Amino acid sequence: MTEMQPAPVKAAYPSPVYAWAVMAILVVGCIISYLNRQVVAIVLGPMKADLALSDSEISLLYGTFAVSYALAAVPLGRIADSYNRKWLITIGMVVWSIMSVISGVTRQFTLVFLARVGLGMGEAVLPPATNSIAGDLFPREKIPLALSVFQTGAIMGTAIAFVLGGAALGIMERLSHHDLPLVGSSLKPWQLTFIVVSLPGFVLALIMVFVREPIRRNLASVGTPEKKGVPLREIWAFYKRNRQTLIFHHIGFLAFSLAGFAYVFWSIPFFTRVHHMDAATASQIYGWIFVFFGPAGVVGAGVLAGRFARRGRRDANILAGLIGGALTIPAVIVIQLVPVTWAFALSAPALFFVNSPFGLAYGALPVITPPAMRAQVAAVYMLVLSGGMAFGPVIAGLFNDHLFPGDQGVRYSMMTLTAICGVIGITCLMLCRKHYARSLDEADALEASAIP
Repeated sequence: MTEMQPAPVKAAYPSPVYAWAVMAILVVGCIISYLNRQVVAIVLGPMKADLALSDSEISLLYGTFAVSYALAAVPLGRIADSYNRKWLITIGMVVWSIMSVISGVTRQFTLVFLARVGLGMGEAVLPPATNSIAGDLFPREKIPLALSVFQTGAIMGTAIAFVLGGAALGIMERLSHHDLPLVGSSLKPWQLTFIVVSLPGFVLALIMVFVREPIRRNLASVGTPEKKGVPLREIWAFYKRNRQTLIFHHIGFLAFSLAGFAYVFWSIPFFTRVHHMDAATASQIYGWIFVFFGPAGVVGAGVLAGRFARRGRRDANILAGLIGGALTIPAVIVIQLVPVTWAFALSAPALFFVNSPFGLAYGALPVITPPAMRAQVAAVYMLVLSGGMAFGPVIAGLFNDHLFPGDQGVRYSMMTLTAICGVIGITCLMLCRKHYARSLDEADALEASAIP
């Protein structure tokens, strides 16, 4: 006998002020998580020299994080669709902060490697849990904007990593001795940088304790106990019904993420190798550009999608992401060919376009997904997207080592990878548009029939 599913709850949504306050806390969490994961790109030079690593090996640290992040996301997404999301996020914050501390107190590559694995597992809970929470805080038509705003945290975290990480690295390099209690040995500047960026996570975890768990909208009534997980066959059926939408969506945004993560990861080595700048100075200049133009790209794409939607375009979320991804290709390539002043100036539009698709990539999914499986669908997309995080920097590093060796090679690696991935991304999202519109129509019809 088929188990009866509870009807969606029709309780009022929280007040907009409270909903956006919770989202603001989650945005700060996203900022802190990206600060912890991206700092390895700032300390890449001194860390590589201290541990005697190649470009491929040092970029593997980022790839290792991404793989563990992706693999942990799927089971954590399933848990987030069934259990208290507030506590899951709180525990995740504590875990990733501890792992960042461990990265800073060791000088063994193996231990740093394992700490990056733990960092990925701790951070993996935040996006799927946030996708689930957003669906319970906001009406469906506002979810893409809310998740685009959430993605500004990813951009701000990356930008702040460059600004604060570069500043901390510069300060530490000017000091001669750094000891910490219980460690018992002098720390390198790159090690202390890892420790400094871990501290905000502990503070935010304490704040999360006071956030209320939102009412789940897939429950029959406000007082109903939570349903412990949607059967996997239902999730499989959803993917089967929407396979063309999801395949083209996932591959298209994966291609853009491969190019985007590679570009951001190798930007500071580009300035140090090609233009002979010191890493601390390059990080701070690039970071301040990132602070203003990275988040603007995410929000701008969300606003553009909203305008398309108001004009009746059912493919609005995909079309707006496609436009930003397409403009990324010339924006990144031209930076590799101009003098240093122009390279910094043109980083502004490049960072705007590079970051513009990714809020919509997440935001496009909850509006076509049944509420009870939103976190799990988001987790599957995280698994796919993390391929860009894992392999974008590594592929570029392999290009640097084997295809374009020497200090100038990093620019040719970026041009080649951006062009290839850009063409794939554009093609897939063009094909996705009509299928996404159909999936959105079906989701609207399902919601209309389920809620009287």
